Amino acid sequence: SDVVLRKIPLILGPGLNKAGKFPTAITHSDSLVQKIEEIKSTIKFQAKKTICLAVAIGNVNMSVDELAANINLSVNFLVSLLKKNWQNVRALYVKSTMGKPQRLY
Repeated sequence: SDVVLRKIPLILGPGLNKAGKFPTAITHSDSLVQKIEEIKSTIKFQAKKTICLAVAIGNVNMSVDELAANINLSVNFLVSLLKKNWQNVRALYVKSTMGKPQRLY
């Protein structure tokens, strides 16, 4: 029911949010396929008190153009969050799971 769905984030929110497993509420009127695609295409930046930040920007099934667009969007969004914009960025690398890192900036 909707009442229970509204209480879940309030009760479990802090613990699940720290673990990166915050639930996504789905109502009866939502399209399940569309919601799954929306969640899959979400990029999560988890910046703690570290100097390095790693972000998943794509998967094997994506084309080169899609990966380039994701990289561009991710970097521009991340830089917009920083106080000194590009002055806070020392280097940018792209790396596959088993591949060598490639420096972009």
